[in-house]
Amino acid sequence: MAAGGRASGRPAKKKGPSKGAGGQGRRGLEGRGATPPAEARHWYKDKARAERIAREDRGGRRPAPRGKRSEDAPEFIGGRNPVLEAMQAGVPANALYIAQRIENDDRVRESIKIAAERGIALLEVTRDKLDRLTEGAVHQGVALQIPAYDYAHPSELVDLAHDAAEVPLIVALDGVTDPRNLGAIARSATAFGAHGLLIPARRSAGVTGGAWKTSAGTLANLRVARAANLTAALREYREAGLFVIGLDGEGRTDIGDVDLLGEPLVVVVGSEGKGLSRLVREHCDVVARIPMASAAESLNAGVAAGVTLYEVARHRRG
Repeated sequence: MAAGGRASGRPAKKKGPSKGAGGQGRRGLEGRGATPPAEARHWYKDKARAERIAREDRGGRRPAPRGKRSEDAPEFIGGRNPVLEAMQAGVPANALYIAQRIENDDRVRESIKIAAERGIALLEVTRDKLDRLTEGAVHQGVALQIPAYDYAHPSELVDLAHDAAEVPLIVALDGVTDPRNLGAIARSATAFGAHGLLIPARRSAGVTGGAWKTSAGTLANLRVARAANLTAALREYREAGLFVIGLDGEGRTDIGDVDLLGEPLVVVVGSEGKGLSRLVREHCDVVARIPMASAAESLNAGVAAGVTLYEVARHRRG
């Protein structure tokens, strides 16, 4: 036998290609994508309940885009003191929401009593729903639903002064976007005898739940008008015989030295950061400042309005 030969003498068979798995093994190693969230799984037990709660929260309507609120949507005031103040002030309301198993105190009991006397619906809900309704604001287990605010026409504010046989005093807001500032200004305006607030329709805070809360109910006794164009409204006020005083840190006259404080007046409050806009400044008869120590660069809009309205009221009483 030759070295390396085969005992059988049969020729060796050539090894052909082996049968493959067709790539199935490789595909088996691939992932199946991200795990779907619980609410997307067909066995999610609370899916129907979650959908029902969502429908209730939006009243059966398609929700507005995130970050936007429909103008006719109701607002909510949260917190035991703010709710009681609003109820005592006669703020229009649709429903009073009380959290389940809430620890009652005098404020809660008084709010429930006023709601019953005024025929306001009383609803007991979970704290989770109160969180959603108030958009995460502090509510202490109590929230008051109020209808969307019915804004007046700018000319109505002058009519209110004439009907009361008083010298008109109107506060206009230019670029004030914080509802808490609007509420604080409303509180000062009520305290010092103003006949209303004027706000622009765009780039301005409106009468929201936050404004109601900060105003401590005074918005129930003070009309707020809204103008499509603030400068056009100021021009119409001037044509009607009112003088316009703008507040700005760069003004050349101290507010106490302005000789128009006893006249029919519109006081324009600008934003804390930018002050008065250029067009509004051009429609002012006087641009005045509040004298203050150099260490303070500016006052917030609510404080500035309060100081100015006090000065106007003091001058008129004198």
